[in-house]
Amino acid sequence: VQLQASGGGLVQAGGSLRLSCAASGRTFSRNAIGWFRQAPGKEREFVAGITWSGGSTYYADSVKGRFTISRDNAKNTVYLQMDSLKPEDTAVYYCAARGGSLGIATTANTYDYWGQGTEVTVSS
Repeated sequence: VQLQASGGGLVQAGGSLRLSCAASGRTFSRNAIGWFRQAPGKEREFVAGITWSGGSTYYADSVKGRFTISRDNAKNTVYLQMDSLKPEDTAVYYCAARGGSLGIATTANTYDYWGQGTEVTVSS
């Protein structure tokens, strides 16, 4: 599975962005997908995850109620809608896929495939 993240940019606090994670590889529809982020000087952290069917989602407490993850398997794409953005959301955002048919995980080293990252900057 190859992943390509896009949609990042500069936005003011309170604004919105939608990130996309486009995948190639015929097994994509069977992979749980996670979004992670890494701010300068900080460790990579889990943001949100979605099962292969889209039936289950999970969010970090810091983004719950503001971010929404969804997927369209027909388009091989996972989305992260980010609303009410805060300066502390500034980071490089990565999408990642788990191998096989495993469920959502919050630990980065349990994901097998990673996109290149897209930068999000939220100004105050």
